[in-house]
Amino acid sequence: MSAQDLLDRLRVHGAIPRHVAIIMDGNGRWARERMLPRPVGHRNGMKAVREVVEGAIEAGVEVLSLFAFSQENWQRPPVEISALMSLLEEYIQKEADELEAQGVRVRVLGDVARLVPTARAAVERVVGQTAHNTKLTLNLFISYGSRAELTRAARRIAEEVAAGTLRPDEVDEQAFAARLYTHDCPDPDLLIRTSGEKRISNFLLWQVAYTELVISPVLWPDFGRRHLYEAILEYQSRDRRFGRAPA
Repeated sequence: MSAQDLLDRLRVHGAIPRHVAIIMDGNGRWARERMLPRPVGHRNGMKAVREVVEGAIEAGVEVLSLFAFSQENWQRPPVEISALMSLLEEYIQKEADELEAQGVRVRVLGDVARLVPTARAAVERVVGQTAHNTKLTLNLFISYGSRAELTRAARRIAEEVAAGTLRPDEVDEQAFAARLYTHDCPDPDLLIRTSGEKRISNFLLWQVAYTELVISPVLWPDFGRRHLYEAILEYQSRDRRFGRAPA
C-alpha cells in the first residue's frame, strides 16, 4: 500500500495522535550492514528526519519529538561525536528555511550548553528563526537524558521550597511536570522506536506513562512517511484506557 493510501486510511480511521515521539535508532547498524563508516549512517538518517517531518505535517500531528542525541552519547568516540555535531550544523543550515516555510517551530531540548559553540549557535539560530510558526512543533532532543531532566526538575522544586516561593503541599504532579523541558507540550500519544529494539533508552520517562508504544523493525535511515503512517494506524487500533477498566 502506498504512503498516500495509508494517509487516506488514517484520516478516516480514527483520531490522529497530537504528539508523536520517535527514538531514532539504527543508523550504526544500517552503516555496518553496508560495510560503511557509522557517520554515513547518521548522514542518511538526516533524510529520514525530513520524511517524517513532512509526513507528520500531512497527517495533522501537532508535536513531533525526535530523540537525536542522548547524554550517554557523549561517551562515544570523539571522531563520531565530532561528525554528529557537524551533521547537526549541516542539517540546520540545509533545512532551516524549509522548516520555516512549512510552518514548523523548532525547539531544542536538553543540556545544549555541552554543544560545541558552532553547533550551539546553529541551534539558537533555527529556534529563533522558526519561533513564530504554529503548524508543527518539532522538538529535537539533543544532549538529553530523562533521568537528568527529572533530577533537574526535583532540584528546582527543592530550591523553590527552600526559598519559600513554593510550599511543600503545592508539590504535586502538575508542579513537577511544569518544571520539565516539555512543560508546554501534551504528553506523547505515540512513541515509535525504530530498528526493532525494545527499550525506552532514558527518553521521556515521566511523559510516556500512558503513551502507546510501536516498535518498528525498520532501521532509521530507511524509515519514511509510509512507516510513520503504519505506526499511526496501529495506534488508532489501540484501546487507550489510561488505567480505567474497559467499557
